[in-house]
Amino acid sequence: MPLILRRLALEEMDSAAIIHRAAFDARLPWLAGLHTPEDDRAYFRRHVFAECQVWGAVDGETIGIIAFREGWIDQLYVLPEHQGRGAGDALLQRAKAAFPSLKLWTFKENVAAVRFYEKRGFVAVKETDGRDNEEREPDVLYRWERTV
Repeated sequence: MPLILRRLALEEMDSAAIIHRAAFDARLPWLAGLHTPEDDRAYFRRHVFAECQVWGAVDGETIGIIAFREGWIDQLYVLPEHQGRGAGDALLQRAKAAFPSLKLWTFKENVAAVRFYEKRGFVAVKETDGRDNEEREPDVLYRWERTV
C-alpha cells in the first residue's frame, strides 16, 4: 500500500499525540515522563491543532505526523518502527511545498533528527544550552530556505 499524506482532523489529535510521545520517548528516553499522555493530548488539541496545519503519513494506519505554520515546523514525528522508510521525508516535503522558508528546533542530543534535517538542507543558525526550554536540554535552531 503506498504512503498517503492527508490533513488530520481534530478528532485525530489524540492519535497524533500518541505518535509524538512514542517517537519522542524512543529518541530521548531520559526525558520520558516529563508529560503525561493526558498532557500531550490536551496540548495537541488546544495548541498544535489550533495553530498549525497537521498532516499525517498513512500506511494502513497513521504512522507519522507533521505540524507546521507559516515559517515554522512545530512537530515532526514518525513511529519508531516506521522510521527510515520515507514517511518523515514525505511529511517534510509537504511543509516545504507550503512555505519558502522554515525554521525548527531540535535537541542536540537527538543525533538522528540532526542528521535528518541537515541531509535535507536545514542549516543550524543558533545553539542554546537549554536554559530557556522546558526540558532544560541543549537545542539547535535550524533554518531552510527554498532555492530557485
